[in-house]
Amino acid sequence: MANMLRNGTDWLHRKLKQHAGETLVYSRGAQSVTVTAPMGKTMMRLDNTQTGGAIIEWTDADFLIAAADLVIGGSAVEPERGDKIRWTKEGITRVFEVLAPGGEPCWRWSDEHQTVYRIHTKQVDTE
Repeated sequence: MANMLRNGTDWLHRKLKQHAGETLVYSRGAQSVTVTAPMGKTMMRLDNTQTGGAIIEWTDADFLIAAADLVIGGSAVEPERGDKIRWTKEGITRVFEVLAPGGEPCWRWSDEHQTVYRIHTKQVDTE
């Protein structure tokens, strides 16, 4: 049964990438790789130590990038805070930085089989 579920999950990710994917340039320093990935957003609930309540903050964009596609300089890499993702649409390139608010991790696995990263970002520039 586990193989059937993994096959189904893999199929869904391929279809999402095929039909809702955007062409992106993922870079770390001077090295980069072009990938196709769907986009989303994540609502993060952060504890506010000053008031004892919670702060709700949205990421500007989450990118669902297959781990197998994130190869920079010939090596598979995990996302790191400070990496950049460039997305060009209608002649405008939006630059996103890999990060998350409140000290939260900047990425998490999107699936239980650990094949797709959900990378949290904030837009930092327009080119």
